[in-house]
Amino acid sequence: MASSERSALLTYRLCGGSAEEERGRERGRAAAAAPRKLPTFLGVVVPTLLSMFSVVLFLRLGFVVGHAGLYQALAMFAVAYFIIGMTVLSVCAIATNGALDAGGAYYMISRALGPEFGGSIGIMFFLANVCGSALYVLGLVEAVVDSFGIPPGQETGSGVHVLPQSYWYELLYGTVLLGLCLLVCLVGASIYAKATFLIFLIVAAVLGTIIVSFFATRPLKVPIRLPNANGSETDNGVFTGFSLETLRDNLGGRYQVDYTTGQMMSFSSVFAVMFNGCTGIMAGSNMSGDLKRPSYSIPRGTISAVLFTYLVYNLLAFLMCATCNRILLQKDYGFLRDISIFPPLVTVGIYAATLSAAMSNLIGASRILYALARDDLFGRALALAKKTSASGNPVMAVILSWLMVQVVLFSGKLNTIASVVTIFFLLVYATVNLACLALEWASAPNFRPTFRYFTWHTCLLGIAGCCVMMFLISPVSASASLGFLLLLLLALHYLSPSSTWGYISQALIFHQVRKYLLMLDVRKDHVKFWRPQMLLMVQNPRGSARLIDFVNDLKKSGLYVLGHVELQDLDMLPSDPLQPQQDSWLSLVDKLNVKAFVSLTLAPSVRHGVRQLLFTSGLGGMRPNTLVLGFYDDEAPQDGLARHPAFTNAREEVPLGFPPLRAPTAPKLLSPREYVGIVADALKMLRNVLLARQLESLDKAWELRRAASPPPTIHVWPVNLLRPDSARYADTCSLFLLQMACVLNMARAWRRARLRLFLCVEAGAMPHAQEEKLRQLLKDLRIQAQIQLVPWDAITHLHWQTSQRPPGGPAEEEEEEEGVVNFPTNTTQVSDEYVCAANKLVLEQSPAPAVRFLYLPRPPADTSLYPLYLHQLELLTRGLGPTVLVHGVSAVTSTQL
Repeated sequence: MASSERSALLTYRLCGGSAEEERGRERGRAAAAAPRKLPTFLGVVVPTLLSMFSVVLFLRLGFVVGHAGLYQALAMFAVAYFIIGMTVLSVCAIATNGALDAGGAYYMISRALGPEFGGSIGIMFFLANVCGSALYVLGLVEAVVDSFGIPPGQETGSGVHVLPQSYWYELLYGTVLLGLCLLVCLVGASIYAKATFLIFLIVAAVLGTIIVSFFATRPLKVPIRLPNANGSETDNGVFTGFSLETLRDNLGGRYQVDYTTGQMMSFSSVFAVMFNGCTGIMAGSNMSGDLKRPSYSIPRGTISAVLFTYLVYNLLAFLMCATCNRILLQKDYGFLRDISIFPPLVTVGIYAATLSAAMSNLIGASRILYALARDDLFGRALALAKKTSASGNPVMAVILSWLMVQVVLFSGKLNTIASVVTIFFLLVYATVNLACLALEWASAPNFRPTFRYFTWHTCLLGIAGCCVMMFLISPVSASASLGFLLLLLLALHYLSPSSTWGYISQALIFHQVRKYLLMLDVRKDHVKFWRPQMLLMVQNPRGSARLIDFVNDLKKSGLYVLGHVELQDLDMLPSDPLQPQQDSWLSLVDKLNVKAFVSLTLAPSVRHGVRQLLFTSGLGGMRPNTLVLGFYDDEAPQDGLARHPAFTNAREEVPLGFPPLRAPTAPKLLSPREYVGIVADALKMLRNVLLARQLESLDKAWELRRAASPPPTIHVWPVNLLRPDSARYADTCSLFLLQMACVLNMARAWRRARLRLFLCVEAGAMPHAQEEKLRQLLKDLRIQAQIQLVPWDAITHLHWQTSQRPPGGPAEEEEEEEGVVNFPTNTTQVSDEYVCAANKLVLEQSPAPAVRFLYLPRPPADTSLYPLYLHQLELLTRGLGPTVLVHGVSAVTSTQL
């Protein structure tokens, strides 16, 4: 069974990674894996029982019952065990879902929720175990001083009472006892298990003696010495034996001042002390790296120990309420020794159980610290904790944990840190429940625990119970703990290396995205909520880095897909060549910090590949509605990736997964006819089209941050310069062009830029009326832009001189209603001379803008005119700098609220 749990399949499923990485991990934990030999009883049941039967059972159960009364004490037990019961179910579910390694709760949470949650909760759990170990040491010091300390008010003792009492003396005693725990833990888990089994036998004998003593001991008075301002005072507690009157007197709560801290007790403060008797449920899980069969042992051992301790706590609470008066319960924490039929055995039991609990928390803290260090979540900060002995015992982690416990010992009193320990453990338990809840809600097929006695309801109840009790105990401490956890989460999110364990967030996001995509009904789309969803075709990212960044600004929180077509035939290949490229593209997206998806395809031609991507990219209501292409010209491609700030500032090499750029003399993969055909295909499929020219020359950082007083501008020409006979400003394409320029201006990086809208007017055409009409349109569309009138009589006159249609004749206008595709037959019936004049008109408008938006005419219906169409587009945009040609077929603007 042990070998099956460590099988390659389970290890791969839990940890992931390549074979080489896995071999490295196996070498790193070979020493730690050697001592896996503890059975269920010794490895889980005994440590859990001893952790829960420690300070609370022997030194604080009377305190709980004395202040809270029987009814409230039973309610506290019910609440506490309800919380830990829900947590135990979650622990069992996670523990039976695969092979466990060292680290206990940290290992389970980190592998379930990912490194951020795992690392932060690991630190919290480490601190909880550290504080818990200090709490038990302080409880042991309290018991030792009670037995052998010089009574308060006396300078010298008598008999066995020889130990001086003061803050520094008690700190010294705690240090000595902690040193003893350190020695045992340094030897290793095996000697610890043997020591705990011996202690378990002693505790079982003591527990039996205590229960018998309630029946066998006759009524007696117990003198109690209490310190006060004048030295000490004496009071008498009474053991009445079984008495109905005593039971009635102890049924209700009667909270008094705690004689060790001087603080007034309440339900929450007493619960905080009592809950420490329940925090040992992780003692067995902490030994997961040393168990023979952790997935088998942890559920059975933990549930058995929890049920047994619950019965014992309730039984002892009833026996105490029926036999001891309030004074004895509240003011004598060691009264069990006074009423025992064999007091020395009780004393030994208290010492043994408390010492064992301190060792259990110390060794648990060291295992968590070792697991954190081995996972390299905190880098060099925990590098020292990786060192192990020849037998695999993490000795440096034990020593570092011991130092932390020693620091906590300076708090001085058990009740002082009880609430802090409780809150830390409650936070860890809440996160264990959260891990199980997330796995259940994610519906991951590989979450198949063999333990099935849990549901998402039990996880949710466990989380709610933990959170409520945290804030009831101490709102300040709970808030501080959550704040510290949040800081750890943020630090690990930004600083820790990526892991191969898997992230539950990805599974949850997938689950929710699928649900919301099904709810995103395209039939309910409305123009008011339209947003650009871009498909940018990229041949080689080395020549398109700035274009990729520009389109990222242009998407306005919409879908952004980087498309690439590989010209190969899968039938002729042994495997898919796109899979090895995927990581390079994803790394590029991460490095350029663009919010884009990647879609790669194989096709016999670029045109077929673009068609495939237009048909298949996206999902449901999230599909590209706009195709973006780089411009087709004869300019030699430049490697902009090597000059991009994302790479030059980071001192990193350009990703090697992309081939070198095409040489200037090398043939292109795309013909002019095929390029224009892609544009025509997109328009047939009712996709908007953007052609971007010279965007690689756009230095956005310089344009938008230069110190010159006039802000950068965006020039917008919402008129078809190649169709002077149909110059309109309110058709679908013009409005789409305005919308795209406005969207760019709304991007955070471009908010400082100003829109300049150019209105081409002719003499005698009432230019001011046209300007007022356009200004009202901009007002209705809530677009802030400066309108500039541009006389173009000379340009249009040049057109009519060469045009076949007489001036003033009826214009064959291009009707573009939404969803209607009409191809004009005379799109290219303008001369090169006219196009060059139009280019000069655009170029003369100064100052030079950061980017220009021009109207893109629809390709001609006659495919033989495609090269001429492309030639005139090249003439129109020659020398203009960064330019975007836009043709829109979607209604994208709304004047309604």
